[in-house]
Amino acid sequence: MVSLKKKTKTIWWNLIRVYSCLCVNRFHTVAYLHQIWWLEVEGDIDFQFPVGTYSVYFRLHLGRSSKKLGRRVCKTEHIHGWDIKPAKFQLTTSDGQIAVSHTHLDNPGHWILYHVGNFVSKNSNDLMKIKFSLSQIDCTHTKGGLCVDSVLICNSSDVKKEV
Repeated sequence: MVSLKKKTKTIWWNLIRVYSCLCVNRFHTVAYLHQIWWLEVEGDIDFQFPVGTYSVYFRLHLGRSSKKLGRRVCKTEHIHGWDIKPAKFQLTTSDGQIAVSHTHLDNPGHWILYHVGNFVSKNSNDLMKIKFSLSQIDCTHTKGGLCVDSVLICNSSDVKKEV
C-alpha cells in the first residue's frame, strides 16, 4: 500500500479512491500525482525470503480513474511528460545486489507492473533488506497524471505484466 509522508504537499500528490473491482485493485486508495518537475518514489523492506529468485515491480497507472454512469472510466487529460524521458527503476539488496532498468511509462487506463529488477535469496535464515525506487529526474519538463498503487515482490516465475 502506498502512503504519503506528512510533509508531502497535496498540490503535487494526494490519495484518491480507486474505482474498480476488488480482483483488480488490492487497496481502495492510491497515490495520484497531479504534476511535478522531479519525481522520486522510494521504499524498503526487511524480510527473510525463502531461497529463490525474486522480481520487484511497481504497480502504476497513467490517468485518474473515476465512475461515470456506474462504469469505470479513465480521465487522461492530465497525463503528460512520461513520453519525453524514461523513468528509472532501481533496487539494491543488503548483500550487494543491484538492478537498474529504464522505461517510458505508457498504456493509459491500465494497471501495469513495471519491472524494477530481480534478486536472489541464497539463505532463507538471513534477513535481507531490499531498497527500491522509481525516479524521473529531468527538470526540463513537468509530468503528471500518474497513480502509484504498490510494489510487488514475488517469485520470478509467477508474474503477468498487466493486471
